[in-house]
Amino acid sequence: MNETLVTVVGNVATTPVYRELPSGPVARFRLAVTARYYDGAKSTWTDGHTNFFTVWAWRALGTNVQGSVSVGEPVIVQGRLKVRDEERGGQHWTSADIEAVAIGHDLSRGTAAFRRVGRGNPALTEPTQGQAQGRGQEKEQSRSQVQGDDVSGLWEKKPEPVG
Repeated sequence: MNETLVTVVGNVATTPVYRELPSGPVARFRLAVTARYYDGAKSTWTDGHTNFFTVWAWRALGTNVQGSVSVGEPVIVQGRLKVRDEERGGQHWTSADIEAVAIGHDLSRGTAAFRRVGRGNPALTEPTQGQAQGRGQEKEQSRSQVQGDDVSGLWEKKPEPVG
């Protein structure tokens, strides 16, 4: 296929918006990608231009993005680049979208805890109570459809007695 596949490293710039559509779940967010380069004359690292992309995550990836990604977190996104031109309000706009194939946290800048989810069970993407407290309150409101279910026992293996 003639597609432009890209891998970009940046920070989540907007709260992921999650929607259930007839074609399946989708999450989208803006990603800020700032180039950095070493300025030999100043002997320092310098920030370059910042590009913004709209990242679209469909189906299970979208569901997991909704439960895992917050504003300001460093992520790596791989997917298909699509550049769109459109007229809005009499103005010409060009936007760069990425239809994501994979999204993950940038572990060179922090740590993450992975939880495997079962197919067709979005409740398993819910973080444990301690992780939920660390995330923004607006994210908790967007997950109201599955709040109240205790699913922590579904992915945590309980220790077995010794002896």
